[in-house]
Amino acid sequence: MDKQSKIILISGPTASGKSNFAIKIAKKINGEIVNADSMQVYKQLKILTARPSIEEQKKIKHHMYGVVDLSKKFSTGQWLKAVIKKIKEIKQRKKIPILVGGTGLYFQSLVDGLVKIPEIPIKFRNKIRLIQKKEGQKKFYKKLLKIDPMAIDKFDQNDTQRTIRAFEVKVFTKISMYEWLSKTKSEFKDEEFLKLYIDFKREDLIKRISLRTSKMMKEGAIKEIKKFIKLKIKN
Repeated sequence: MDKQSKIILISGPTASGKSNFAIKIAKKINGEIVNADSMQVYKQLKILTARPSIEEQKKIKHHMYGVVDLSKKFSTGQWLKAVIKKIKEIKQRKKIPILVGGTGLYFQSLVDGLVKIPEIPIKFRNKIRLIQKKEGQKKFYKKLLKIDPMAIDKFDQNDTQRTIRAFEVKVFTKISMYEWLSKTKSEFKDEEFLKLYIDFKREDLIKRISLRTSKMMKEGAIKEIKKFIKLKIKN
């Protein structure tokens, strides 16, 4: 394997040891770590998200940890734009990017690309929801297939959320959501990614989560929660 050309993706459940594993790999292959966890991007959520410690971040260069204020909205699109830039910078330094986290949508957007559907106004979206509610799911799904035949067999016809989304996209943009999806491409080739998944037996994972929870409590998780609640009230 030509490690230098790879982008390593490390995913797995909570408390599976992804961060420690990433650090060990980074030391061996001259890598830099990039956050792919939607909660670890926030400055104020250090303990609750089990963000890598200052000591750990000194050992290996880390990116995209604690970079967003909780009062700000931060989308997958914003993350993707920032991370693509980081990956290219890391590669220019002749280092290997190692993305680690538990947010599936982040990984999916990087590997498959992010659909660039225009933002649909909330009033319009609410209007479509009212139509679905009035018609009922069965009739509404049939209406969707009339205006967008490409939607057939793409999802369960009882899935209201997907039906509504496909309907609003087609009506608002005049283009099928599945046309949008077919035009979506990643900045990187599929062969550039090396995907690793860490897992444990359920009983072992429960023990690890329990130990992490105890550690969080000792480090001041309750205090962090109180600060978070106060911040949410102000906003």
